[in-house]
Amino acid sequence: MSTGLLRIALLGNPNTGKTTLFNALCGLRHKTSNFPGTTQEARLGFLKATPDSAATIEIIDLPGVYSLELPHGESEICRNVLAGTLAPPGEPAVAPDAVCVVVDATNLARNLTIVGEATRRRLPMVVVLNMMDLARRRGLHLDAAALSARLGCEVVACCAKSADSVALVRAALSRCRISSETPPGNQDGLERWADEVFVQATAGQRAGPTRDERSPTDRIDRVVTHPVLGLLVFVTVMTGLFWVIFTAAQIPMGLIEALFGTLATWVETTMPKGLLRDFIASGVLGGIGGTVVFLPQICLLFFLISLLEDTGYLARAAFVMDRVLRPFGLPGLAFVPLLSSHACALPGIMAARAIPDRSDRLATILVAPFTSCSARIPVYVLLTGLLFPTSPLKQSIAFTGCYALGIVAAILSAFVARRTILRGRTRPMALELPTYKVPSLRTALLATLDRAFVFLRKAGTNILAICIVLWWLSAFPKVEPPATVGVLRAEAAILHDGPERARVTAEADRLEASHAASRSYAADLGRFIEPVFRPMDYDWRLCVGVVTSFAAREVFVSTMAVVVAGETDPEAEGVTQAIASATRDDGVTPVFTQKVSWSLLVYYVLAMQCLPTLAVTAREAGGVKWAFLQLGWMSGLAYLGALLVALVL
Repeated sequence: MSTGLLRIALLGNPNTGKTTLFNALCGLRHKTSNFPGTTQEARLGFLKATPDSAATIEIIDLPGVYSLELPHGESEICRNVLAGTLAPPGEPAVAPDAVCVVVDATNLARNLTIVGEATRRRLPMVVVLNMMDLARRRGLHLDAAALSARLGCEVVACCAKSADSVALVRAALSRCRISSETPPGNQDGLERWADEVFVQATAGQRAGPTRDERSPTDRIDRVVTHPVLGLLVFVTVMTGLFWVIFTAAQIPMGLIEALFGTLATWVETTMPKGLLRDFIASGVLGGIGGTVVFLPQICLLFFLISLLEDTGYLARAAFVMDRVLRPFGLPGLAFVPLLSSHACALPGIMAARAIPDRSDRLATILVAPFTSCSARIPVYVLLTGLLFPTSPLKQSIAFTGCYALGIVAAILSAFVARRTILRGRTRPMALELPTYKVPSLRTALLATLDRAFVFLRKAGTNILAICIVLWWLSAFPKVEPPATVGVLRAEAAILHDGPERARVTAEADRLEASHAASRSYAADLGRFIEPVFRPMDYDWRLCVGVVTSFAAREVFVSTMAVVVAGETDPEAEGVTQAIASATRDDGVTPVFTQKVSWSLLVYYVLAMQCLPTLAVTAREAGGVKWAFLQLGWMSGLAYLGALLVALVL
């Protein structure tokens, strides 16, 4: 029985089924992080060499590249890993014991280029001819034995969706270190001999399908890549995708909110009143609940995107959108993250990992939060309702204008970024249109679970810490309630159970909450920054809302309910009317004038009012400086936009 660890690098072109094979081999027995000093994912998987063996195979899933010699970040990572100068976090920086090159059997001639480049690294090698089922349907009969003799390494014919094929690959990998010999010297030029090797492997067959065999795919591509029709198809597909996310996620999100609400209520009823109870119920459970509630949207987003990518459509969509976004310095691949951010900026920023060029990826990450996420919707509803209380049509027009303003701000900000801090040659879009195929549900589910664990493990801890800090600012210092509260509670105590007692108790709770909120550290901070927002005519109550909504934008509504209306439930009856009629300290001037409401609406469209997003930006962009840059740019633009509106009105 053999023992020991065999480290193998998994290499291949994009769209060769490499990820599908990796998931089939390793399943959930893998971990994901970033290569040191980069934002490229390092996926590290483990499997047994054979079911009855103690030997373990460790697989490093390298980024998909068309060539190891290209001057791109992902190609550099592949070169360095194969040379032994770079390794995933926690791994020794040594060269792998072997390399496994996954090639598309339907595109063998082109894929042999990277095989030739890999042989020059002088590592034991296994070549996996993937998608053999598609090759056979196209009439291609590849001779794996002839190709093996020509390459000087083991070649395995495979369909990554077949358990039998995966078992053959695993067996070949387990033999790789002890049986493979260093390829012959003439392999240095294999990438220049690709057509010759293809002819030998296919016994002189044609290099591709006939015109008749290509026609179904060609007919589809003529529609989905058309400058106009392709754009309409893309909008339809993405509208359906996000309709599913918005509708299907509501049930699990509601269940999560109900679960954490029940847990908080249980803590409040079982624990003695005090600081520890408030910390657990509001700080810890509130923070965790605020994190986990995003999970259904994130999981659905990555599951559906994985399915679209596996079908081959997503590459066509990127090709279509490249024409639209390229003049503004964004690649076509940026459209999915930007569209995803309309649900939540967190999964949108995480989806930017699919963009290979670093400058394109950073530009996308920096501008993604401009798109109006679902957390802004409660703020838009409140402010448009205050502006047009009797006209649903005008409310809907203003609502639509908020989304349009966010999109314009994102595109123009990307234009500025690519011509200043991210200046450089725009990387041309080199994209192979993969074959259409039935997506793998297993691959999509594994990718979804992987993304969910990454979100909870990394982003979740930052979000929890932020929510606890903001809870502390809002809960302290503890102050005695005003005398009126004591009178009302005494009155409630002598009343019999019924509507009148409930009304008096609710009024006492409202006054106590409003009094405590107005004297908290968050309120002090609001009064401290009030001079900054005085040109827009915001009073300290609105400044408290601006401060607390850094936890999440929708917190502005609940803050206004407490600080302005004195009501802990923002959906309670009469709260909107109480907010609309609230006056300032002089007892005469309304808190929400037309000028203030319009100014706030523009501010919340443009402002970075979400610290969890900043935490994810810092992680995905590769440094906290990018998060501060994002915060400064968006906050400055929001302030100037709100000030301009206030001056005009």
